[in-house]
Amino acid sequence: MLIYYIYFLMIMFYSGLFNFIYKYTHFLLMLLSLEMVVLSLYLLMFFYFIQFFGENFMLMFFLTMSVCESVLGLALLVMMIRVFSSDMIMLVDNLW
Repeated sequence: MLIYYIYFLMIMFYSGLFNFIYKYTHFLLMLLSLEMVVLSLYLLMFFYFIQFFGENFMLMFFLTMSVCESVLGLALLVMMIRVFSSDMIMLVDNLW
């Protein structure tokens, strides 16, 4: 039964990665797909660490770092919406 969860999480990881690479027009969509990748990695690490090590300390560290990157991404999204009135990535060229 565990192998089905791992297959599902791998499909979730690759579909999130596919969305992150090919759907790059809006920044919010990129953040959501990146969070999908991070969530699938977190659950894969959870199954791995519980099965082999039985500890959760590394998972808490990973979760803390993923929350920090989410906050930074949302701050960048708010800044882009305030400056450009849109979250389209094509407008980022105007920053340089």
